This record gives sequence, C-alpha cells and structure tokens, in this order.
Amino acid sequence: MDDLLCHETWLSRPPVNSHHDFLDDSLSDDDVDPLFRFSNDCDGVYENEELELAFFVCVEKEIAFIPDPNYVNYLYSNNLVLSRVRVIQWFLKCRSRLNLSFGTVFYAANYLDRFISICQCDNWRYWMIELLSITCLSTAIKFNEISAFTLHEIQMESLDHSYESNIILRMELMLLKALGWRLNSVTAYSIVETVVSYVQLSVRPYLHEQIISRVTEILLQATLDLKMLDFRQSVVGISALWSSIDQLYPSVSDAFIAYISKLFNQSQKDDLINCHKIMEISTSLEGSGHHYCSLPKSPTTVLLLDSDIEVSFKT
Repeated sequence: MDDLLCHETWLSRPPVNSHHDFLDDSLSDDDVDPLFRFSNDCDGVYENEELELAFFVCVEKEIAFIPDPNYVNYLYSNNLVLSRVRVIQWFLKCRSRLNLSFGTVFYAANYLDRFISICQCDNWRYWMIELLSITCLSTAIKFNEISAFTLHEIQMESLDHSYESNIILRMELMLLKALGWRLNSVTAYSIVETVVSYVQLSVRPYLHEQIISRVTEILLQATLDLKMLDFRQSVVGISALWSSIDQLYPSVSDAFIAYISKLFNQSQKDDLINCHKIMEISTSLEGSGHHYCSLPKSPTTVLLLDSDIEVSFKT
C-alpha cells in the first residue's frame, strides 16, 4: 500500500493557536452563536486545526491569481473602469437568467481581471471587452457548473454584439493560454466558503444561509469597487465575513475577528482593518440607496462573422 501514496511535499503547517483563544472570556456559551463555538474535546481542536490549515493553503495559493499591482492604474489610463463595471453587471444578469452559482460569477470576474492585466492591449474597443466577457463566463461555466449551456444561450441578453461560436472558441483558447490554464482561482468568495465550511456542522441551516447570503451581497458590491483590487482576496473575503457578522451577530463579532486575524501576518492585519473600513462605508452607502448605475446600451445589435473580426490581443 505504501507504493500508492503520493510523496509530494505538502505546504508547511502554520502554527496552530489554542481554540481557547477563539472566544472572548467575557462571552458565555449562551452569548456565542453555534457557528463560532468550538468544543473542548479533541474533535473541537481538530476542526480548528483543519480550518487554520485550509485557510493557510488558500493564502499561499492566492498570490497566483491576482492581477498586476498596477492593474487599477491601467484600467483608468485605458478608460476601462466603466466597461469593467458593465461586464460584471452582465455576469450577474446571466447568473440570474441561467441560474448559475455565485462562485461562477467570481471565477469569471477573476479571469477577466487577470487577462486584462496580462494582455496589456494598447487599444481596447468595446467589442473586445464584450468578446472577452463572454469568453470568461463560458469558461467559468465549463469549469464550475454541472449544467452545460450553449454559447448562443450565454449571449441572449444585454450585449451590443453577437459572436459566432468559432470566434468565442478561439478566444477561449487565448484566455486559457494567458491564464496558464489555472482556472481554480482563489477568490474572496471561495475564501469565505472555505472558512464557513469547516464550522458549518455546528450551524443551524438557516444561520449558515443568512451568513452566506449577506457575505455574497457584500462581495458582489466589492467586486465593482476598484479599491478592493488593492487587497488580497483573503483580506477581502474575511472583511466581508466580518461585516456580515457585525450586522447579523454583533455579540460574537469581536471574538470572531480576534480569532481569524491571528491567521494573518501584521501587514495583512493592517490591510484587513483598512479593507473593513472601506466595506463599512460601501455598505452604508448601499443601505442609503446608492448603487452603481448601468451604462446605456447600444441601440443596435451587430452579428460579427468570422470574416468581420480579427482576434488580435497581445499576451
């Protein structure tokens, strides 16, 4: 049987904090929601260690899935800020229409940002952005969804142009090559799923659903906010989880963030505080009725055939 074992070197295990550090001494068991309660037996400690190791692995991997540090400046200098907002809004419309998972939307947004960052095209036109957005979503669907959708079904709503399948397939190959075929991105959403999944056995189903629902709302808003691109995905994800717990279960919020912040280094802890402050402002504006506006749609729809278009992105 030993010959069947994989002998690869695993990531080094981070130091494990005692589970007693997770809860503030001033909180009684009655004050603490089951989501944040670890038992004193061996199983409780084991779950805690598994959570910390899973989080550590995500933090180690996430650096491979972030855009270039100057990406935000690039978006501004190439007048792509509003185009990016429009694309993400289109992802959300498709998610609702096709009943896609939210994870697929976050994958697609990650592919979009990484490709634009890698490509560094000198002369973006909106048809190029639309073609890229269709490609990112179709690729995310293939990677993350069980149900399959045709390229025609994906293009059925709110696009200025319609593209032949062979054009999109050529663009998919270009996208995959640019991303190094690395599609299992670490996103802020996947970070939250990882953290919550390790404690959900002790959570009442409706509590778990409430938290995930609110975190998703905050993260979708964060996806439209360019300031969030200055932070690592682990920081954005935990900031959203922090904000959600603040709103839904304030009695355990301090205990939660005291525990989870121990998994970050000092620089990331500072980023976590700054990111949370920005999110709090953003969610306050959202609650007051402030939203990003949709961009005007083109009055016509153009079918671009293979002879009409040349896919000429530089990667």
